Amino acid sequence: MNRKVAGVFLLTAGLAALSAPAFAHHGTGVSYDQSKAYKVKATVTEFRYANPHPQLFFDVKDDKGNVVHWSGEIAPNPAQLVQDGWGKKRSEAALAAGTEVSITLAPSRLGTPVGLIDQIDGPGGELILGLHADAQPGGPAGGRGGN
Repeated sequence: MNRKVAGVFLLTAGLAALSAPAFAHHGTGVSYDQSKAYKVKATVTEFRYANPHPQLFFDVKDDKGNVVHWSGEIAPNPAQLVQDGWGKKRSEAALAAGTEVSITLAPSRLGTPVGLIDQIDGPGGELILGLHADAQPGGPAGGRGGN
């Protein structure tokens, strides 16, 4: 009986160890402060349609007119974007370098110019990509404000 219990225990422990990576995630709630989400006007510099999350690189002018280089993580993965009709070609066309956009993002908790992108509006105000619409306008443009 003791041998049987030990075998079941080892099997259970082995399965738990093998399945742990399936539950692992980098934890966007830890990295970004969704309660301080705000909107900025930006110019797209690069868009990368890649796993695990597409990345958008953009420039934002701070209060003094200095350009701050940002990077933003787009929360859905590419498969989810495709399900919503945003394949690679469509996304790259809508977010080509030089495109003027308004971006709603949750800033990095470290105060760096990095954020989790919630919504992207095109130059005419049209919705390009939207996840949440609950951000407060007028946050710090350079990513240095807030706590």
